[in-house]
Amino acid sequence: MSPLPQFMADRWGRREMLPRGKGRIYWHVLFRDHPQVQAMVSEAHRRLAGVEGLDPVPYEWLHLTTLVVGLTDEITQEQLTALIGEARKHLAEVRPITVTFGRVLYHPEAIAVEARPVAVLAPMLDAVRAATRAATGRDGELGADPWIPHVTVAYSSAEQPAAPVIAALGRHLPDCEVTIRGISLVLQDGPEYLWAWRPRAEVPLGTPADGNGL
Repeated sequence: MSPLPQFMADRWGRREMLPRGKGRIYWHVLFRDHPQVQAMVSEAHRRLAGVEGLDPVPYEWLHLTTLVVGLTDEITQEQLTALIGEARKHLAEVRPITVTFGRVLYHPEAIAVEARPVAVLAPMLDAVRAATRAATGRDGELGADPWIPHVTVAYSSAEQPAAPVIAALGRHLPDCEVTIRGISLVLQDGPEYLWAWRPRAEVPLGTPADGNGL
């Protein structure tokens, strides 16, 4: 998401959207129970309120994408059940992780806030990747390589110069420290912009596995 873009792009227009009834499976850290993250994002939305062509991320679905497992028609229900069990086993060895948000990242399709330091999140990524490989035979995919953990605050829905967006939001929000205690397996149905998400399971960090949690 660096250097700064000169132009914003229409994310929904330039990406191929899945049809309703077909979905994608993700490992996401969700922040519905983190009011400090919501307050930070609320400040970002406030600063961006006068800028057209941006779709704010709903507070319920503020997230840190960790791994894309695959499409729903590629993963069986048996594999999903096994995936949750494997994740509980691998994440039992990962202690809760504290990160700081604050630095704003700009991409032509989105505006996000970086999670740092990146290195402390690597054990969580390694654990869900190992679980995904064990349950499905797949490695999963990163949203970007190298992985830049972040929380998106808004997606761009228009072609426009980036300078007014950057001027409105700036390069930094007030620092927000968060302790991540779990990660969710989320099934996203249809086009991204519909936000038709269904969390299948939340797997805690640092807790011995004692079932599949369904």
